[in-house]
Amino acid sequence: MPGYATKDERISIAGVDDLVVRSLLDRQQFSDDHGVAEKMGISSAGWSLFGLIWPSELRLAARLAQRPVRADERILEVGCGLAVASLVGHRAGADVTASDRHPLTALFLRENLVLNGLGPMKYLHGDWAVESAAEPDAADVVASDRYDLIIGSDLLYERDVAGDLARFVDRHAKPECDVWIVDPDRGNRPAFNRRMADAGFLLGEERLDAAATGSAPAYKGRLLVYARKLDRN
Repeated sequence: MPGYATKDERISIAGVDDLVVRSLLDRQQFSDDHGVAEKMGISSAGWSLFGLIWPSELRLAARLAQRPVRADERILEVGCGLAVASLVGHRAGADVTASDRHPLTALFLRENLVLNGLGPMKYLHGDWAVESAAEPDAADVVASDRYDLIIGSDLLYERDVAGDLARFVDRHAKPECDVWIVDPDRGNRPAFNRRMADAGFLLGEERLDAAATGSAPAYKGRLLVYARKLDRN
């Protein structure tokens, strides 16, 4: 591909068939000749992060693989990057929509669907700070529907002073909704927890720590499960 190099990897997720995932060759890749990413606020240092396979994404994919497909359930992956979890859900027959703000995410998603012999999957531009496509400099399509399950991995990597992520989740969550976020023990978790509580979500946590093996490094992190239920009294 022009401007950057890629590689194809076979990814093993417990309980499901392996995936072939096309990713960037390494973190040094960069290509933004027309300044599209820069206009979205994506720096050259952070440009490549969408196109790498992250340990937390693999944990999220493994957890989604364990969830039975539910009729009429709609799932949204936020900040999907290479959308490994979305690919797992889509192949199982779930109604999954992947979303991200990086200008190349949709291209990589299409290529990875082809590599795995999968049909088209829903994708929407999802900038946490953009509430509608009518806002200045917004992409043509902004995620606007509501979902039963919202998932994401390693989303709390920087301070979210304005609370954009929690508001994005709340905007796209149905009145009854579960939210799964795999977090590798980032320090910004408490502030996000408070904002989710303000939106009516109760929090549960599960440790996902794993010792190193011959094929994978050690992992430390947790699955954050936020649940919002209607008061039926």
